[in-house]
Amino acid sequence: QVQLVESGGGLVQTGGSLRLSCVVSGRTFSTDILEWFRQAPGKEREFVAEIRWSTGYTYYADSVKGRFTMWRDNAKNTVYLQMNSMKPEDTAVYYCGIGASRLKIDYWGQGTQVTVSS
Repeated sequence: QVQLVESGGGLVQTGGSLRLSCVVSGRTFSTDILEWFRQAPGKEREFVAEIRWSTGYTYYADSVKGRFTMWRDNAKNTVYLQMNSMKPEDTAVYYCGIGASRLKIDYWGQGTQVTVSS
């Protein structure tokens, strides 16, 4: 059974930092891509960042480029999202997903709430 469990969300002030973690169990194929998406109230879920499990290659949404960093720890089957210089518009539920691409996510985690106060 594939499970993704996010943690690390919380409340932070503008300009602050948070680190999210996503532990993956039951699957880590070399072709998999791990994704971070987020969904703010009343908005659609949007792409944040992704990492290719085999190579560590990362790609970021323009809105977070230069502020967020994603990496993986293969030994721990865990991906991380370091969020710096946070803004109120980063407030959302953050989800971790796994699949062949960001358009084909096979499994999602339960999400973790991130709130940035102004």
